[in-house]
Amino acid sequence: MFSIGDLSRRTGVKVPTIRYYEQMGLLEAPERSEGNQRRFGKKELERLAFIRHARDLGITIESIRELIDLSGHAEKPCADADRIAREQLQSVRARIAQLRRLEKELERIATCCTGETVGDCYVIRALSDHGLCDSEH
Repeated sequence: MFSIGDLSRRTGVKVPTIRYYEQMGLLEAPERSEGNQRRFGKKELERLAFIRHARDLGITIESIRELIDLSGHAEKPCADADRIAREQLQSVRARIAQLRRLEKELERIATCCTGETVGDCYVIRALSDHGLCDSEH
């Protein structure tokens, strides 16, 4: 059995986050010791590692909840799990595209400045006037 602190150290998930996941129903309420301390088993350790990995990949709490539910039904087809992974991939690709647009615009702004003083600074002007941007970002 693990204390909440042990669970935190083993998974890298902070104690308040573990409590939050418990409140959200992603982790079952653990057993309690005579001193009313939470006691987690290997099952909860594995579940928390699963949640941590999914969160590291940017998967939403709702999708994690769905994946946890699916994981409890080994006989079901995995189409829903595949869908969740594809949706997350689309989301990541959209963010990457947005970051590339931001990178391009910031590079343009940073290299366009020929002013010697803040009063002549293109960076300051561009940040003050979105119309000076080359494209939507």
